[in-house]
Amino acid sequence: MESTVKDLMVPLHEYATVSEDATLFEAVMALEKAQSEFDQNRYRHRAVLILGKDGDVVGKVSQLDILRALEPKYGDMGNQVPLSRFGYSSKFMTSLLEKFSLWDTPIHDICKKSVGLKVASFMYVPSEGEYISQNASLPEAIHLLVMGHHQSLLVTKDEKIVGILRLTDVFKGITQVVKTCNT
Repeated sequence: MESTVKDLMVPLHEYATVSEDATLFEAVMALEKAQSEFDQNRYRHRAVLILGKDGDVVGKVSQLDILRALEPKYGDMGNQVPLSRFGYSSKFMTSLLEKFSLWDTPIHDICKKSVGLKVASFMYVPSEGEYISQNASLPEAIHLLVMGHHQSLLVTKDEKIVGILRLTDVFKGITQVVKTCNT
């Protein structure tokens, strides 16, 4: 029998969540708590799901989003596509650090200013291509992950988010299949 998304997803109740009114500090604490409580045989969480007032998922905050939020000047740089994918050198990337005066304040001071920052101000709102039904096939999920360069997909049941399918869990499942091919 073929695996479905439901077989590999992390149920919503096992994932780190905070309300959209939560602060960056609360999101970091929720992620740390979820990582310590999660099954140690699985990969740790790398994001926090953001819940709206109705309890539904309205966004997510990744570790990278948190780091970016700690230095507000990244917002002055406009749309931040991964520049290294376009062949920019590390020397050029470092020059941006100086040009925009990024991280020129001691990290401790930046953190103090950011503690009260609401996650709603820097959360990522998933696009239509980042949702998948819990009954979808594993090949369909892999296709969405690959084509969208996503680290995870939000899993739905009757249009309600019930979990998250992480690239790491899909890869682990595929690894098990690949290992059986060599016997």
